[in-house]
Amino acid sequence: MRASTVTRAAAAVATALVLLLSGCSGDGGGRDADGTIRLSFQSLAWQKESVDANKQLVREWNATHPGIQVDYVQGSWDNVHDQLLTSFEGGEAPDIIHDASDDLADFAYGGYLADLRTLLPERLAADIPRQSWRTTTFGDGVYGVPFLQEPRVLIANTEILESSGVRIPTPEKPWSWPEFRQITGKLTEKGRYGVAWPLKEPVSVTLNLGLSAGGQLFHRGADGKVAIRFEDGDQVMAGTVRAQVDTDRSAARTALGMSGSDTLPGFFGGRYAMVPLGFSYRQQVVEQAPEGFEWTVLPAPAGSEGLAQGVSPQTLSVAQDSDHKKEAVQFIDFLLRPQNMVRLARGDWMLPTGTKALADPALHTAENGWATGTALARALRPAPAQSVRGYPEWKDKVATPALQEYYSGAIDTEELKERLVEDGNRVLARYQR
Repeated sequence: MRASTVTRAAAAVATALVLLLSGCSGDGGGRDADGTIRLSFQSLAWQKESVDANKQLVREWNATHPGIQVDYVQGSWDNVHDQLLTSFEGGEAPDIIHDASDDLADFAYGGYLADLRTLLPERLAADIPRQSWRTTTFGDGVYGVPFLQEPRVLIANTEILESSGVRIPTPEKPWSWPEFRQITGKLTEKGRYGVAWPLKEPVSVTLNLGLSAGGQLFHRGADGKVAIRFEDGDQVMAGTVRAQVDTDRSAARTALGMSGSDTLPGFFGGRYAMVPLGFSYRQQVVEQAPEGFEWTVLPAPAGSEGLAQGVSPQTLSVAQDSDHKKEAVQFIDFLLRPQNMVRLARGDWMLPTGTKALADPALHTAENGWATGTALARALRPAPAQSVRGYPEWKDKVATPALQEYYSGAIDTEELKERLVEDGNRVLARYQR
């Protein structure tokens, strides 16, 4: 649930005070009285396994680097943008910042983040693929290290799939979007829907899965400015969901207003045969599924561009105001050594971006769908709106309400297109003057 403005502001101030007391950039030059460099690392890890992995790595660093000590500071995904903005403007930002790539554009263009190009060690720069680096490249600079990524997958009830006799998709032979629509129809019967689409926050899933059919929506011209166009490829994923809900009745209408977690009780109870979710939701399935419940991980449907889908990786950045950028990047390099990146990925139930970490056998087991997710990594691309200034406003004020109304059947495709494009381009124009 989105916090109120007052709640977000209060949380931002409170976190900023915690950072100030913990010793953040700009506080006495970032050194203790004995000359020890002290860095603050704000982590957004929230699952116990992930928090434990991050804290343990900080302890390991501190034990082997007595002259450069790192203080772990717990942040929250719920208010990170407002909290960071407050701390940047107050000159009290953490040295090392955990965030997501789609939240970096305004901070990068605003001068709050350090350009890492001359600071990154060659090992780390070479280990992460170019398409991942594109997610943190704004203008001519690189403002974050992408390290964890999450494809969307179909989490399915094994018993229902096997008893239906439908073809089981694999990363090598996925369902097409038309086939997926047919399959959900076959899996639907009295008291059960073939699929539940949790679309309380519909924008990112629509954009990211739309890439498989060639949808892009945001198009950058030769002058560097971005324009929104709603083309044939943009309609495939959205049109499939609309048809499943409104025409086929194979997708639960009530799920449209749900979060991913909200759909799990119905999934466990057999009300939904499949649920499209982020890869990390597997942890909740493992923890919450009733005893004996069998489930499997399937690739999302493929289109003209195959299994391509957009992602906004989790990132590690360095504050421009940090007095110790070089040392901060040294810590990031340690945190993202291949074996450590695997620990972080397993703690968050996500995929690492690093090629060496991704090759680790621990991420290629059939158990809990790890192998299926890893097979999708090569098809992941930067989310379409990755570097678009004004995207947060477009998302909140234009795209979210328009897509919610479209999926529910309140507006048709033409009105959706008009609102996304015309209203959207007016928003973007203010950021591109």
